[in-house]
Amino acid sequence: MQRRTAGLLVVVAFAFLSAPLTADTSRLVQHVPVIGILTPQSIPELITAFRQGLRDLGYVEGHNIAIEYRFADGYERLPELAAELVRL
Repeated sequence: MQRRTAGLLVVVAFAFLSAPLTADTSRLVQHVPVIGILTPQSIPELITAFRQGLRDLGYVEGHNIAIEYRFADGYERLPELAAELVRL
């Protein structure tokens, strides 16, 4: 009976000790959300304001969020660039 109890304690102790390791590795596997920005032209003030708004919400580009920028330099390339962002 004592062997069974000791074995059970070892299993329970191992489970508690390995739980933090499992939690840490699952964080490494998580994907960073990606935001696609597509505009007919580059508007630096708009991009700066957008990034600041994200920072105010706790999102920092390159740390916990990624942003893909596509500027079409007109309207003709918008469909092509939109398809490219969707593929990403």
